[in-house]
Amino acid sequence: MYWITYEKDGTQKVGALTPNRKTVLTLKELGFEEELSMVELIGKADADALEKAERIWEKAEGGMAVEEVKLLSPIPRPIHDVICVGLNYYSHREETEDRHEFSAKNLQDTVYFSKRACRITGPDEGFEGRVDIDEELDYEVELAVIIGKECKDIQPEEAEEYIFGYSVFNDFSSRAVQRRHTQWLRGKSMDGYTAMGPVIVGKKQLPLPLELNLSSKINGELRQNSNTNLMMADIPTIVSELSQGMTLEPGDIIATGTPAGVGMGFKPPKYLKKGDCVECTIEGIGTLTNWIK
Repeated sequence: MYWITYEKDGTQKVGALTPNRKTVLTLKELGFEEELSMVELIGKADADALEKAERIWEKAEGGMAVEEVKLLSPIPRPIHDVICVGLNYYSHREETEDRHEFSAKNLQDTVYFSKRACRITGPDEGFEGRVDIDEELDYEVELAVIIGKECKDIQPEEAEEYIFGYSVFNDFSSRAVQRRHTQWLRGKSMDGYTAMGPVIVGKKQLPLPLELNLSSKINGELRQNSNTNLMMADIPTIVSELSQGMTLEPGDIIATGTPAGVGMGFKPPKYLKKGDCVECTIEGIGTLTNWIK
């Protein structure tokens, strides 16, 4: 399914785009008796309710035209900081080797860090690029994994059971701030620097293992172009490893890393400027478009 959070007449609601993505179905039309936020839906809906919604969705007719609503980030406000995977593509490690505060060549384990977001920027939305703080504003297209059930200490082969679905994620970053503080939290956590959407695609539509093309364009220029099968740590490994000793909860977001082609990787670098339009696309999910105010 193509789960969405949308705004209509000043009210946020959860629903789904129909398979042709031209119309919107409300939760009531999908068989739910109450209005829920996306996190509430993920946490409360049992397998029977989701299967019923899936059956309705597959045969859906009618609904509101998508032009009648404003699509928001599927999860406008995360329940925790976003969990991010760093340097998870060989190509990205190579392009940024001389600009990291540690040597990526010597890394043995997967790199994890958090990204604070009091609000997640949605599709077709601009945000303030804080070039007054750091002129090295960068972009990173990533596949986001949305956790569907609470889990702890699970094995890789169990991971898919605990996943709700997937979305497109843009990990905007202030590179000079990252280097200055010798870690990544502040440089990746300015307001607006977390973007996700336009939908969460249910795991039934994208079964593991994933081999999805992903790309980014800046003002129409192709910058990143890769495939999720080139991730160094795959999704089952990431979910399982994070769950060792740490509880993952329904609605948690994991951003799985970015391939080569970020602004920092060019010589000279190609950082974002005010007015730039960034399009991040992942096969089977859609395109997340944002611009810098």
